[in-house]
Amino acid sequence: MPKTSRTLIELDVGSGELVPAILQLPSPRPRGVPAVLLLHGFSSRKERVADSIGSALLDRGVGSLAMDLPLHGAREGGVEGMSLRNPLALVQKWRLALREANHAIHYLVERDDIDACRVGIAGYSLGAYLSLAVASKNKFVRAVALAAGGDLPEQTPFASIVRTIADPQRAVRAIAGRPLFMINGRYDRTIRPSQARSLFDAATEPKELHWYNGGHWPPATAIDQTAAWLAEQLREPRAMARRA
Repeated sequence: MPKTSRTLIELDVGSGELVPAILQLPSPRPRGVPAVLLLHGFSSRKERVADSIGSALLDRGVGSLAMDLPLHGAREGGVEGMSLRNPLALVQKWRLALREANHAIHYLVERDDIDACRVGIAGYSLGAYLSLAVASKNKFVRAVALAAGGDLPEQTPFASIVRTIADPQRAVRAIAGRPLFMINGRYDRTIRPSQARSLFDAATEPKELHWYNGGHWPPATAIDQTAAWLAEQLREPRAMARRA
C-alpha cells in the first residue's frame, strides 16, 4: 500500500467562513496527480467519505478532498436545527453548499501538485445531488461518480418549483459528454431504484449504472468499484481532454 499524506485544512471559500476539509494525497507523489472532490450525505461528515472512498482512491494513486457541508461535521449549528417549515433557509444552505463545492474544485485545480486536467467529483446521497449540480456548471470537473443518487421522487410536492432550484435531470444533461458513473442499491428506500433509473435515462453517453444488493449505504465492494472507475477515468490526461 502506498504511503499517504493526510492533512486537515480550512478552505477559504470567500464567505468569511473557513470550511474544514481533509486533503489526502499519495506520498511521495509525482507532480500533477489526479484528485477527486468528495461530498458526503445528509447528517454525515467529511471523515466518513475520506476514510471510505478517499482511502480506496489513495490505493490507486488518486488524491481527494473531503469537506464538511454547511451545518455538518465540525461546522456550527447542525442539521437538527433546520426545519422543513423554513424552505427559504434550506434553499440558502443549498446554494451555499454549491458555492463552497465550486470553490473546493478551484482549490484543487490551482494546486501545483494536482493535475488540473484530471479532477473529478464524487458524492453520496445528498452529496450526489450536489456533485451533479456542481459538475453541470463547472467544466474543470472531468468525471462524475454518484452513489445512491437519483432524480427527485415522483411525488415531490411542488415539483415544478423545486426543479427551478435543483433539477437533477437538467443537471445531468448539462454534463454533456463527460463520463458519468452511478451505483445504487436495489433495495434503497431513500433514493429508490426508479429515481436512479430516471436520472440515468436522462443522461447522455458515456454513462454507466451499477447495482448492489443492499439499501442506502453502499457496501465496501461498491465503494471500491467506484474508486476503480474514477481512477481509470482520470488516468490519462489526453484521453480526458478529448472527452471534454
